[in-house]
Amino acid sequence: MFNICRSEMPLSVTDHSWTQTESMVFISVPLKGAKKVDIVSSDEYLKVHFAPFLLEVFLSELVDDELGSSKIGNGVAVISLSKRTNKLWEHLSISTYDKETKTEIRARALSKLQETLSAEAKNRNEKKHKEKKYALKTMMNLESEERERIQKMKDDERNRTTAELEAWQLKEHQKDEEIVLLKLQTRTNHFSQATAVKEKSENDEPCGRKVRFDKKIVSEAEQKKKQVIIPAPRVPGNIEVSFTPRVFPTALRESRIEEEEEWLKKQAEARRIVNADIEELNDLNEEERNPDWLKEKGNKCFAAGNYLSALNAYNLAIRINRKIPALFSNRAACHLKLRNFHKAIEDSSQALELLTPAVSANAAARARSHVRRGSAFCQLQLYTEGLQEYQTALMIDPCNEALQADTQNIREIIQGSVEWEV
Repeated sequence: MFNICRSEMPLSVTDHSWTQTESMVFISVPLKGAKKVDIVSSDEYLKVHFAPFLLEVFLSELVDDELGSSKIGNGVAVISLSKRTNKLWEHLSISTYDKETKTEIRARALSKLQETLSAEAKNRNEKKHKEKKYALKTMMNLESEERERIQKMKDDERNRTTAELEAWQLKEHQKDEEIVLLKLQTRTNHFSQATAVKEKSENDEPCGRKVRFDKKIVSEAEQKKKQVIIPAPRVPGNIEVSFTPRVFPTALRESRIEEEEEWLKKQAEARRIVNADIEELNDLNEEERNPDWLKEKGNKCFAAGNYLSALNAYNLAIRINRKIPALFSNRAACHLKLRNFHKAIEDSSQALELLTPAVSANAAARARSHVRRGSAFCQLQLYTEGLQEYQTALMIDPCNEALQADTQNIREIIQGSVEWEV
């Protein structure tokens, strides 16, 4: 930041009016065509700011700030305050002119506002964390259901194939039994004919031979039943093989050999760097692989004045995830402290590239990045470029008084009326 030489004083609003009942106070403030109005209220203080006008009311009695409300319309802001005690006030504001008392009241109101904003931000972060956790859990459940569905399809296909194989084996077994029975019947018929011929000359032996021959045929049939049924051979087929086309056409290989070799070397080097990064990250624990945790650690080191440690934390977080603009913006702040002004300009530019499109949600982050890039330009005595960055930041946040003062200070430096101070 720069030393502030002078600042524009806001104009006090004197044409406001107020009415009351025993339980409520109503304050009406004409907005004089203002488009943006900032209202800050507490139990004993009220501020209405619409550049360049300012209304400060140090209430004569305490009110319940949580039950108050404000409405803006038709060029007028109406603030409704709920009294803590049901009685009529003699005056709207206190009559004292003690600056210390007013400063204390103003400080308490701003402190309470800061606590309220911090609590709201914490609640938003907790809600966002819960939503991410719920989305992750839902995604895991969907993936689990998909795996179960695929496994069920595999099991059904395996059961169907097994059933078809068993049916085919049973069919083949039945065919073998039919063949054995046919052979048995044929042999029995032959045996019966031979026995009928021999019975004429031999009366005792044929019967015994017949029995022994029948036992032999039955034994052969049982052995064939016990034989393992071998499935039929598979049907032959062809497998189509497709090759990945080369990056460089074959017709130009003779004239582009050096280019191809250079390209392959670059690819191998890129893979080596990625593999080295992965091996290095594998040595980290679970917290150190979380870019949000590394960002918080860098912020704590920066607040403690340990800028090198903060820079290392931001560097590791950026290696893990290069899509978080706050990491580049915070690293730019570290480079400013370490007087690495060119690197601060590069990181601020990278943060602004990621902060697209320009919406109200990232307005504060864009303003910070422009200010940090403008500070680096001014440190390099490139005041014109620095003024452009500060003017851009002022367009994003026109009500920032400190930013207005710094912009005016740079203008005076360019005009030669003020000396540059580091």
